[in-house]
Amino acid sequence: MNSHFQNDCVEILKEREAKGQISRRQMLQGLGALMGTTAIGLGARGAQAAEGKLVFVNWGGDALDAMDEAFGKPFSAETGIKVLYDGSGPTEGAIIAQAKGGNPTWDLVDAEPFSAQALGRQGMIEPIDYDIVDPAKQREGFGWEYSSSCYFYSYVIAYDATQFDTPPTSLADFFDAEKFPGKRAMYKWGAGMWEAALLADGVAPEDLYPLDLDRAHKKIEGFKEHIGAFWGGGAESQSLLLNGDVSMALIWNTRASLLHKDTEGEITFTWDDGIIGPGGIAVVKGNPGGTEAAMRYIAATQEPERQVVLFQMLGNGPSNPAADALIPEEDRMFNPMDPENLPKQTALDMDWYEKNYSAALDAYLQIISA
Repeated sequence: MNSHFQNDCVEILKEREAKGQISRRQMLQGLGALMGTTAIGLGARGAQAAEGKLVFVNWGGDALDAMDEAFGKPFSAETGIKVLYDGSGPTEGAIIAQAKGGNPTWDLVDAEPFSAQALGRQGMIEPIDYDIVDPAKQREGFGWEYSSSCYFYSYVIAYDATQFDTPPTSLADFFDAEKFPGKRAMYKWGAGMWEAALLADGVAPEDLYPLDLDRAHKKIEGFKEHIGAFWGGGAESQSLLLNGDVSMALIWNTRASLLHKDTEGEITFTWDDGIIGPGGIAVVKGNPGGTEAAMRYIAATQEPERQVVLFQMLGNGPSNPAADALIPEEDRMFNPMDPENLPKQTALDMDWYEKNYSAALDAYLQIISA
């Protein structure tokens, strides 16, 4: 799920630059903050680690041609260590190949926290050194043995406010096509959709896990006639609402915020019953740049001022709660982790996803494809 979200964040930055909403420099700053790197253009072979350097592998796709101001440049100034960005994508298979090959060229990876946990238990990911990475700069419940949280996003109910006299305020409303007529859109890759179906079906947030997949799939299958599309990318989810193909959708808050701003609130969203997803950074076992240097980099990304840059570019929620107060008051309504918004939402359980995601996704895809 995270790889799809990361790719979409890159698309958002490029779209905003093309519309003149941000400058080229700001776009590059946002990309660097998103990737957690000093952005350096790379050839097709990607980055190679060397002394005084770290290679951070992310889902960004395009090589970057300028140094980033948010994370990479301050870290380099503080430590003398450069961070190179490699956009080849840290798939689970690629991380396994790096760790088991005996001569890894990667240092840091933007891996799913649940994936990092699974690989860490198999000896392929270094444990996070919490003597260097400050647990006090993480949100409670979002620090793991093999992954450190670096940002947050949410699946939220976005809707066409011109279609409803009374706005939806719950996932029960989302699944109520009689009270709230019109087609719906849901996420193709399952994450958050099981939770949405169960919350709509009356399961209390504290009772969600372990997820009752049979019940969730039954709820979704019974609602399929009202689902106009299962979206796979953020731009698609945005266009479905803009074009009037659906009246309501479960989409990433980053896209929902853009819709609200671009339509001046005609298409908007609610944090009620939102579902929070965390993004994390992990360190490959035996990384060439050194475990200590990699941990120092992770610690540097925890600085709240640097995390605000990513929020300003994309709407990603900061992982350090101290960053919330640095966000301008008029923008806090778009922060998924703001103290006003967070209590309305439920977080994905990384322990459950570590053990169950693959099989759950297979079953989900069968249902929505039938």
